[in-house]
Amino acid sequence: MLFLRNLAFYLAFYSGSLLITTASLASLPFSVTAFRARVRNWSQWQRWCVTHMLGCEIVHEGAPLDQPVLYAIKHESFFEAIDAPALFNCPSVFAKQELFKIPLWGRAAAAFGLVPVEREAGAKALMKMIRHAKALIADGRPLVIFPEGTRVPHGERRPLQSGFAGLYKMLGLPVVPVAVDSGPIYHRRLKRSGRITYRFGEPIPPGLPRAEVEERVREAINALN
Repeated sequence: MLFLRNLAFYLAFYSGSLLITTASLASLPFSVTAFRARVRNWSQWQRWCVTHMLGCEIVHEGAPLDQPVLYAIKHESFFEAIDAPALFNCPSVFAKQELFKIPLWGRAAAAFGLVPVEREAGAKALMKMIRHAKALIADGRPLVIFPEGTRVPHGERRPLQSGFAGLYKMLGLPVVPVAVDSGPIYHRRLKRSGRITYRFGEPIPPGLPRAEVEERVREAINALN
């Protein structure tokens, strides 16, 4: 049964992803609103496949805020990265530069407003990223970052990447840490049934010392570990 559920999930999700991504790019020259709706549809399609084909339940403990903030999310699997447009209202996600090279998806991601992160880049690239992020804030869009910088197996706690503290300081936004426990369910290959929970932490005000904000975020995003 587990194998059949996975077979159905992969066939449905990836064929649907191709169709939705193509439709999003086709709508882009005519309507940004329609384009953004198609991107959200892709995220919602993953949710539908996860709940109906894998037999999972998605639970929210708390909810996003109705104001510009920086959401710092635990990263255990691809699930929460794809799920961001369904979880938030037109979010802009900080994503590693390599992802923008994926055919079709990379073009759609750039057009949607994802912020490319060049991990080995210097101060000039960092300032460009900050300007990009501030323009998105001015447009009323929430920002989303995975502060550990990569997927971390469930149960592990790792230091935050140094870039998180720089963004926190220069953007001057409150940070809302979000824990998620998708790791035991949404494996890279054989996925399982079960419950995936998001837990929204208390907002952390801007202007705190680096050590304090990093410790508070690290504790909160690991609340479900």
